[in-house]
Amino acid sequence: MLEISLSGTGGQGLILAGIILAEAAILDGKEAIQTQSYGPEARGGASKSDVIISQTEIDYPKVLAADILLAMSQEACNKYVKRLKNGGKLLVDTTFVKEMPAIDAEILQLPITKSAREELGNAMFANIIALGAIVGTTSIVSKESLLKAVLHRVPKGTETVNTKALEIGFGMANKA
Repeated sequence: MLEISLSGTGGQGLILAGIILAEAAILDGKEAIQTQSYGPEARGGASKSDVIISQTEIDYPKVLAADILLAMSQEACNKYVKRLKNGGKLLVDTTFVKEMPAIDAEILQLPITKSAREELGNAMFANIIALGAIVGTTSIVSKESLLKAVLHRVPKGTETVNTKALEIGFGMANKA
């Protein structure tokens, strides 16, 4: 069983990213549960999407000790890093996370939002780049299922740019 926590601020698309990741796991024939929480502010407040992926039935829907934590903001990193299990994997968006925590984990520092802005012209695609980086470094779901889930969930007319966003994320993973 793998516990994944995607954290950042409202408006970064992390709830959608969690839904896509869970759908990709289901397409791979695995069990998956996705839960979410966010502050009272729709945009700018803390936001978190948790996904549990397992080969067997999942009996508790909440992430207790994350194997993988994505931090897309400094506030989220500070707030949720305690949920990462020792020896886990922390992916941070260096666009917004400048202070790295002193923890027993593999830390991958990736310019996720910066790449979305520079390579795709819009920070809105950072969540899809982040998914590509997570799957590229962990293989928790197949790249094929992730692409299918992305294409199923993104707005019509954005399929090409979202596919490119995934490829950017996979490329980051290869360099990490």
